[in-house]
Amino acid sequence: MQFRAAKKSAGDVYINEPVETDKDGNALTLMDLIDDGIDIHEQVDILIRSRQLYSFLNECLDSRELDIIIYRYGLYGSKPHTQNETAAKMSISRSYVSRLEKKAIGKLKKMFDNAAF
Repeated sequence: MQFRAAKKSAGDVYINEPVETDKDGNALTLMDLIDDGIDIHEQVDILIRSRQLYSFLNECLDSRELDIIIYRYGLYGSKPHTQNETAAKMSISRSYVSRLEKKAIGKLKKMFDNAAF
């Protein structure tokens, strides 16, 4: 029975077992061969926080703050713009854009700090 069990698992390949060696003779695992250098945990964290950000935008910002943040940072697929470009588009001063932007970012930070994550 032990031989049958060994025969069934003879073709199994595990992700951390060496499958090859590199030019220096170091063992390479399947994980080494398929790794693309991107941290999946970091990508998931960014995705979750991005979704939170988009929900917070509508939840805590007034319409002018929302327009400024979207235009300044290129959200929803648009390209980012400078404070001067934002001021010209909205017909307000650059310093007022700066103040509104700072206020909006403060509100968003507060939402992130209070969010259960």
